[in-house]
Amino acid sequence: MTSDAQEEPLRPVATPPAPPPKPKLSAREQRRRRRRSRHRGEEILGWILVPVILFGIYWGVTAGLEAMGTSPGVVWDQLMQVKAALEKKM
Repeated sequence: MTSDAQEEPLRPVATPPAPPPKPKLSAREQRRRRRRSRHRGEEILGWILVPVILFGIYWGVTAGLEAMGTSPGVVWDQLMQVKAALEKKM
C-alpha cells in the first residue's frame, strides 16, 4: 500500500494570469455615470414619495373637514349649489 503514495515534492500550481486592468474612466464618464445613478434614485424616490404626499394631503383635508363637522361630499354639494345659483343670476 505504501508504494502507491507519491513521495515526490508537490509542484506549484500555476495561477491563471490576472485579467488586464480596466481602463480608467475619464472624469466626464465618471460624472455621466454619477448623474445617471442619481437620476435613477430620484425617479424611484419620486414614485414612492408623490403618492405618500398626495395621500397625506387627502387625509389632512378629510380630517380637517371631519373636525369641523362636515365631509368632502357635503362641501362639494354646497359648491355646486353656489355655482348653480351664480349661473341663474347671470
